[in-house]
Amino acid sequence: MRFRSSLCVGALFTLVTANQLIPNVTISNSTSVIHQLSSDSEFAFVLETFLSFANGGGAATGEILRAASQIKPGDMESFYREFKYLADQIADQATSVNTTRFPVSAREAHLRASSYYRAADFFLHGNASDPRIQTLWDSVLEHYDTAMKLLPDPPVQVELEGSEFKIPLYFYSPPKSSHANTTSGKGKRLPTILVGSGYDGAQQDTYHQLGKEILARGWNFVTYEGPGQPTVRRESNIGFIPDWWSVVTPVVDWLRTRDDVDIDRIALGGISFGGQLAPLAATREHRLAAVLAIDGMLDLYEATFRQFPASIQKLYQNGNKTAFDAIVWEAYKETTDTSQKWGIDQGLWSFKTSSPFEWMTKMSKMAITQTMLDNITCPVFVASGQDDHIAPGQPERMARMLGDKAYYHLFKNNVGAGEHCAIGAEPQLAMATLDWLDEVFENPTSRSS
Repeated sequence: MRFRSSLCVGALFTLVTANQLIPNVTISNSTSVIHQLSSDSEFAFVLETFLSFANGGGAATGEILRAASQIKPGDMESFYREFKYLADQIADQATSVNTTRFPVSAREAHLRASSYYRAADFFLHGNASDPRIQTLWDSVLEHYDTAMKLLPDPPVQVELEGSEFKIPLYFYSPPKSSHANTTSGKGKRLPTILVGSGYDGAQQDTYHQLGKEILARGWNFVTYEGPGQPTVRRESNIGFIPDWWSVVTPVVDWLRTRDDVDIDRIALGGISFGGQLAPLAATREHRLAAVLAIDGMLDLYEATFRQFPASIQKLYQNGNKTAFDAIVWEAYKETTDTSQKWGIDQGLWSFKTSSPFEWMTKMSKMAITQTMLDNITCPVFVASGQDDHIAPGQPERMARMLGDKAYYHLFKNNVGAGEHCAIGAEPQLAMATLDWLDEVFENPTSRSS
């Protein structure tokens, strides 16, 4: 979620471990340091996100730039129309290719079509009954899965049983030609990195964000989704849940049954809201060698709630559901701010409620406390973006609260990596996180140093 705010620069440093100084990082200004593809700040951020997939084969720069040039700021239907048009065009190219003769061409086009269908769906969740939410997702999966079958080593697709939901996952093995790191595998058993997305991202996104980099290092790469996330929200009809370990633990159970997984080197990563979900799972799931929180987040509720005026906050705190919902909906009708509208749309959809009060309440139950962090038994890579406006200060707080279990890394603006989750600087993200993981796997005693 993208809430813009104007905060002052903090330069005070606090000692956390013998080897780390964790800055009190706050946002320097209310204007992105990255060139914007739209005068609508929310559209610009989402366009930047999908443009960044080009780093991992999930988009093409010219195709994204063309769509961006046609989208009308503030017009969510315009965003849908342009990406639906682009997706259809690239899908037609993909299906016209002779896959036997030209599997690479077909695969790459199917991957881009899948991404563009995801983009077309992005701003439609204000009407949960809109049939396009399902039909577009069918196209997302159709093209992505077609592309996966055209890989030299197609991933294994599995649907695990959760308590009241299905857990879809992809298990990717590294290509035989990959240059494995020195720590990669004891025989056939390889380090395995399980990565989850967040509030609005799909597991297919993570293949382009980190997956190809993980595979290039000779490690297994696994993605999954839980309640509230795109496929599970649609197919199991359930929103986000506070006991996220009930999603991750069945996946870890399944991984431990495989003879190609080194069970002592399973790491869990989380991107965006996943930077809260992954540590949340690790408070109960203790068979992990490491956690990647990209970016570190303690409480999305807190970051969201503080955006409301004090008078509205008081209504919520007093338990006045009727008045709180009424005033939020009135403000929603009056605002033209895309970020605010989408924030509410996506919040209600992903938590499966029609009440802003219930959305806030459900989200508040997912907060991570000091006591919970004390239960994490593995090292945690806590990422922060110098220009990340979503939960400012929370990565730094998380690192301090974790103490010597934390390894803190600030992605900086001056090299184009300071956006939320280092969007657009995926090579830098992979270098920082995966090199740290390699050291963790090789030398457990240096995991937080």
